[in-house]
Amino acid sequence: MAARQPIQYPEPRTRRWTRAEYDRLITLGVLDEDERIELLAGEMVVREPQAGPHATAVQLVQLALQRAFGKGWTVRSQLPIALDAESEPEPDDCVVPGTPRDYRAGHPTRPVLVVEVAGESLLLDRARKGSLYAHAGIADYWILNLRDAVLEVYRQPVRSARSHHGWRYSRVTRWGRGAVVSPLAAPRARVRVADLLP
Repeated sequence: MAARQPIQYPEPRTRRWTRAEYDRLITLGVLDEDERIELLAGEMVVREPQAGPHATAVQLVQLALQRAFGKGWTVRSQLPIALDAESEPEPDDCVVPGTPRDYRAGHPTRPVLVVEVAGESLLLDRARKGSLYAHAGIADYWILNLRDAVLEVYRQPVRSARSHHGWRYSRVTRWGRGAVVSPLAAPRARVRVADLLP
């Protein structure tokens, strides 16, 4: 008697969401605007819970970037950015030109710097979000890696067929607690990694 072959089931189909549909779900109250979900390439992704070190680091990054960039720039903390028709991430911190009122009609589309604070989300922030930000042309992407107490700086987006969204950063550097880093959009500013870490 021949062995029975296992039944092969097709992969389930999933529905991708557009940014307009996602925003409509929030407007209708289906999703609470404070719910820890963000839209990444058409998928609704649950964000990492904020333990004390994560929340502290988000605030420290915000304060350091406000000092570094100064007047004429806004540091947005955990607020949406409109990357494309299918992506509305809410990075832990990002820097955009202008004032908060400049964005009352719509979320900013091209921050000059995006920062994610990573504990449990480190792999997501490196692979999926990194590829998404590179695809959107974000020139300066930082991950504050709480596991290793380092700042990872990602620059120079390039096409990459093997990356999650078809793009990656070709230049990656890691900076320890004693290092000082300058953002691309504020090259004279000096940000101490120690000031970012909780």
